[in-house]
Amino acid sequence: MTAQAAPVVTGLGIFAPTGIGVEAHWASVLAGKSGIGRIGRFDPSSYPVRYAGQVPGFDTAGHVPSRLIAQTDHWTHLALGAGEAALADSGADLTAVPEYEMAVVTSSSSGGTEFGQKEMTALYQHDPGWVGAYQSIAWFYAATTGQLSIRHRMRGPCGVLACEQAGGLDAIGQARRLVRRGSRLVLTGGTDASLCPYGLTAQLSTGRLSTVPDPERAYLPFAAEASGHLPGEGGAILVLESAEAAAGRGAETGYGRVLGYAAGFDPAPGSGRPRALRR
Repeated sequence: MTAQAAPVVTGLGIFAPTGIGVEAHWASVLAGKSGIGRIGRFDPSSYPVRYAGQVPGFDTAGHVPSRLIAQTDHWTHLALGAGEAALADSGADLTAVPEYEMAVVTSSSSGGTEFGQKEMTALYQHDPGWVGAYQSIAWFYAATTGQLSIRHRMRGPCGVLACEQAGGLDAIGQARRLVRRGSRLVLTGGTDASLCPYGLTAQLSTGRLSTVPDPERAYLPFAAEASGHLPGEGGAILVLESAEAAAGRGAETGYGRVLGYAAGFDPAPGSGRPRALRR
């Protein structure tokens, strides 16, 4: 695919522990500001991990329609807010794009754990009659893709990648494929929000979370004294448009172009297998 034909990133929506919005997040990055703090969505006192990255000042009612708040998980709320922000940033007129030429691809590592815990607690403490109907979909890792698709009437080839680590990049790679196959506009990216007792306990089982009690030293990525990672919430949604569609409305430069995509896993130490990417 040539640079001229490569899909264009025309909108960004960021809801991260380092800030809500592109400007706030970027300012934190430039200042080296950490988004790590004590877990506030529940009392972590009885857990060995007490710190996480949480989105500051997120107003659910300000970003999510009231009827959807009770039907969806916090992880989906973040994506709905980021999706709205990305579309507004792009300036795209969705009414001018055929519904079946718009698509959604997101990534998630866990799905709606907080919603699921609430409903399962109601089941165990009472009986099935206490479990809401939306438990059947709100926990599901494809819920965010579905809700974004419904909200913005994007009826093209939608999908979800159940990934972790670089899952958001995988979603962008899939979005690029969809544009090459005819989609004019794709909402893509990913969010996560597994900060509840159930979600934290599941992550503790890996043995890879940092239990360092000092919040300034608990998460030191790429440092020799790193002791593990910390859970977090947030993410980003991007608007990816075909080069033709972006140029047609004067947005051909955007934030950049997705020229290609590749993925792989580092080999097991000592296996002798080549890495996916070499310098």
